[in-house]
Amino acid sequence: MKLIDGNAIAEQIRKEIAAEAASIIDKGLPAPHLAAILVGNDPASMTYVANKEKDCKACGFISSIYRLDEKTTEKSILELVDFLNNDHEVDGFIVQLPLPAHIRVNKVIENISPAKDVDGFHPVNLGRMMINIPSYLPATPYGIVELIRRYGIETEGQHCVVIGRSNIVGTPVSVLLSRNTNPGNCTVTLCHSRTQHLKEICLQADILIAAIGKKWFVTADMVKQDAVVIDVGMHRIESAESKSGFRLTGDVKFDEVSKKCSYITPVPGGVGPMTRIGLLTNTLKAAKKEIYT
Repeated sequence: MKLIDGNAIAEQIRKEIAAEAASIIDKGLPAPHLAAILVGNDPASMTYVANKEKDCKACGFISSIYRLDEKTTEKSILELVDFLNNDHEVDGFIVQLPLPAHIRVNKVIENISPAKDVDGFHPVNLGRMMINIPSYLPATPYGIVELIRRYGIETEGQHCVVIGRSNIVGTPVSVLLSRNTNPGNCTVTLCHSRTQHLKEICLQADILIAAIGKKWFVTADMVKQDAVVIDVGMHRIESAESKSGFRLTGDVKFDEVSKKCSYITPVPGGVGPMTRIGLLTNTLKAAKKEIYT
């Protein structure tokens, strides 16, 4: 079994991005500028946005964060989105999810300019991805595919089973791995909560991607020998061995599944770091006008 080290690959790409950003600045052009809208005080969201700010600093990007109260109206958020759409100093921005219950998430996403949608969630960017023309890719699917690429894992002709059909992870990664690209050319089965005979389907997988959002959902009896397993899950569990009183675990029961795999991502330190890299990659593309000119 080989551990897929997302931290190491993320650091490698971060250095590549920093070098490109330095080249842009050396030419007398503005540094890439990423903005984020954070609504409320969700601890996970606050941590994620803080990490994005650190990533920007490490890469020489400009970072702006707009912190709004949890009771902020949808109208106020849409006005800020419109402001950022028209701010020529901002290359791209994100609205950190989840949003409070009184905010319509799709309404907010649809109002983001596709040219500045560096999360890759706007219907225009998802549609461009579907027909395989340049677009901003959703960060987590990008990270998964890039880990597969950099580890030289064979995908052509392989059967990839994806558990979870979200618009953020499962559905986009199923599209990316079925395309006529490398990595790609997989035969993909997209499974979900209504899939019958799920265990039998998973046992056919050469590449198994777990993005179901359920702790320890994938067990050893669902994984065939020498499969590649990508764990997208992230769950907090209590731990007496940790100073914080908790530790992170994934959708895969790592201790038993890892004994059967050829490759597996750990949690933490697998897909997670690559998600943040996906956002930096899209912001760099936005600054270079690679997708929308």
